[in-house]
Amino acid sequence: MFSSLFETTFSFNDLMFMLKGAGVTLMLTFWAVLGGTLLGVVFGVVRAVSPWWVNAPLGAVLDVFRSIPLLIQLVVANSFKTIIGIHWSPFTVGCVVLALYMSAYCTEIVRSGFLAVPTTTRRAARSLGLTWRQDLTEIVFPIALRVALPSWIGLTLGVMKDTAMVWWIGVVELLRSSQVIVTRIHEPLFVLTIAGLIYFLMSFPIARLGARLEKRWREND
Repeated sequence: MFSSLFETTFSFNDLMFMLKGAGVTLMLTFWAVLGGTLLGVVFGVVRAVSPWWVNAPLGAVLDVFRSIPLLIQLVVANSFKTIIGIHWSPFTVGCVVLALYMSAYCTEIVRSGFLAVPTTTRRAARSLGLTWRQDLTEIVFPIALRVALPSWIGLTLGVMKDTAMVWWIGVVELLRSSQVIVTRIHEPLFVLTIAGLIYFLMSFPIARLGARLEKRWREND
């Protein structure tokens, strides 16, 4: 009876199928993080320096992406793409929606980092003759990056896990591939344990990279 606990019909081909799904997860994460970060930096700076009549409408639009559950955004976007004549694949839809979803949160991370720079520091920089552009690139951005990095790392890891929702629109990523195998061999505990381990192996380097950067910055202070 004890030996039966270690018996499984999980095969090498099943593992390869899950690793292929993990590759899809990584690609979704890459494009979502790239697009979401670029948009978040632009929107974050705009929200930090713009007057209220620009800030308020932009904030309201981004609130939509933060307020509506990601699953609903994915399903609605995938359903309406054909109505408006956009023939994107489910993978592309997933990347776009995840990028917009991440940008809504990344905007606030960037804005908070931007506003964390003391006004006196910026005034001192300008009094030394630095231009507005030099003030941003040499004073504000380096300080804001240190403030925003931990939250950005957490957001990136969260988006990686949120990619599991794209299976609702037909994308076979890591979790969906695991569910396919569970349906076939009926060993959910074993298969999902392997899936969790793969998620950990994908997430751990990102978390350690963030911790390493923070440590290096502290040592250089």
